[in-house]
Amino acid sequence: MTEKRLALGAWGEEQAVHYLQLQGMKILERNFRTAAGEIDIIARHRNWLVFVEVKTRRGVMFGTPQEAVGPRKQQQIIRTAQWFLQTHRVGKLQPRFDVVAILCQSDKAAEVTHIKNAFSLND
Repeated sequence: MTEKRLALGAWGEEQAVHYLQLQGMKILERNFRTAAGEIDIIARHRNWLVFVEVKTRRGVMFGTPQEAVGPRKQQQIIRTAQWFLQTHRVGKLQPRFDVVAILCQSDKAAEVTHIKNAFSLND
């Protein structure tokens, strides 16, 4: 991955964290990695343990950012979340899988689309 793409991805994750915090979420983990994969953000919101995939794009010529979270990526996130749930005390929090899509505007502003419950363990 090029340095430019890595920088765009890091910028997008920062935008997502800021947005989620404004929504009242408490960020628990960032870039949580296991052998199964990575989850960009793990947050708590009310009774939810929210596993968040962040996708950032400069435009939609190749589709929207959220379209990049297909079945294969969803399964990777689910496997990683299951590992997290088995190794961390989460009490009665219910897992939820969200996607935060970030479009970088020409003025460097972020257009944020938050898809709650984008997919589930049963998808």
